[in-house]
Amino acid sequence: MRSGPCTHTAAVNIHWIDATLLCAYLLGMVVFGMWMGRGTRSSAEFMVGGRSLPWWAVLCSIVATETSTITFLSVPGLAYTGDLAFLQLPLGYILGRWIVSSILLPRYFSGELFTAYEVLDRHFGSIVKRVASLLFIITRTLGDGFRLFLGAIVLQHVADIDMNTAIIALGIATIIYTFAGGIRAVIWTDFIQFVVYMVGAAIAFGILINSIEGGWGAVTELAHAADGDKLRIFHFDFDLTGTYLFWAGLIGGGVLAIGTHGVDQLMVQRYLSARSQGEAALALRLSGFVVLLQFAFFLLIGTALYAYYIQSPPPEPFAKSDRVFATFIVAKMPVGVLGIVLGALFSAAMSTLSSSLNSSATVLVNDILKTDGDRSRLRLAKWLTIAFGVAQIVVGISGQWLESSVIGSVLAIQSFTTGIILGVFALGLAKGKVGTDSALAGLVVGLIVMSAIKFGTPLAWPWFALVGSSVTFCAGWMHNKLFNEESFLIYD
Repeated sequence: MRSGPCTHTAAVNIHWIDATLLCAYLLGMVVFGMWMGRGTRSSAEFMVGGRSLPWWAVLCSIVATETSTITFLSVPGLAYTGDLAFLQLPLGYILGRWIVSSILLPRYFSGELFTAYEVLDRHFGSIVKRVASLLFIITRTLGDGFRLFLGAIVLQHVADIDMNTAIIALGIATIIYTFAGGIRAVIWTDFIQFVVYMVGAAIAFGILINSIEGGWGAVTELAHAADGDKLRIFHFDFDLTGTYLFWAGLIGGGVLAIGTHGVDQLMVQRYLSARSQGEAALALRLSGFVVLLQFAFFLLIGTALYAYYIQSPPPEPFAKSDRVFATFIVAKMPVGVLGIVLGALFSAAMSTLSSSLNSSATVLVNDILKTDGDRSRLRLAKWLTIAFGVAQIVVGISGQWLESSVIGSVLAIQSFTTGIILGVFALGLAKGKVGTDSALAGLVVGLIVMSAIKFGTPLAWPWFALVGSSVTFCAGWMHNKLFNEESFLIYD
């Protein structure tokens, strides 16, 4: 950690046209979200949208939720400083999603569930469910708080305000429509935001290519000439300390996807909002391919940024790769276009944050707190949405002290607990009875081992989910074998 935050950025005098477009967009998203959530009078409508949303809206919501400003700013930064190796991760993501749609989705649609962790209640009782739910809440608050910080970087640039004010402003805008409309408002605004941020990114990419002497041909030439070839995708070295390698992406990324899209409430809540299991499975499977294409596009933006700044070097080197695309956006977008692209960037930020607030509130109301009466549940869920929003703002402010790339920090946090919860789910899917004590033993051992690995070894974060799930499962299995008479086998 540093001794203080890095908050200095060059202010940009944004034209009144861009400012008007940006304010109109942010206000429009708030109003649209509130309008889509009109008539939300029950906890079921607030938490799972009445289970009536179409697959294509769920698909866009899945992609928009996992995109955020991490993809918009941090992924281009990876290609700017390195190559296209990050693209190996979504190969595992595709594999993991197909496994989730085949094995876990049928269990979520076997009853009127509101959260992923209610499945654990069936197998192990409320204690395990509450511990898993608490891990989810902590992970989401930390990870998405850092995402909020990244989205506020550009707002700080264009509005000439300090970083704390930028984080608070963006956080409050997201809280308002999530509070009013619940998951229905979240998913429909996600759909709009997905379209907006992809169009905005495409416009920025077109302007970037036109700003490079020689266009795309110059980009490829400079990329190939760079040390290590910046257009290289595959790295087949087997190194457990290497983050973006083929086997880490395929195996580690696959297990991570099973966790993030199979046992993480942020995604499971979307499936439960779909019209049927079939539509949820379709949305989930297609989302893997959409994310692959999306990552490829944002990595190519980073490669083009490298070529641009080779031809037009910045006054001083970038302190963080996360700021490269943000700097280009605020400095090079024409009047009128800047407002659109900024709206796209904030779309990416707000889509993830709104999803996180609603999911965290849903989990706390359903899995941890005891609340009688539907109106009381709805009221509590709404107020908890505000509470989680405030918590993420606090985390976002602390993100100014991060030394590493934000995307690495967020994915490491996500991988840390996802694998542990996945291991507990695997125990629940075992044939034969696995007791509550065995599940808790596995969970505790998983936390201890993963803490030791995270803070005491150089193991790369893509392996965290695999190691965490394996350790948790094996510890629970051994405890069950030693202290329970009934043995068990994994389902075929």
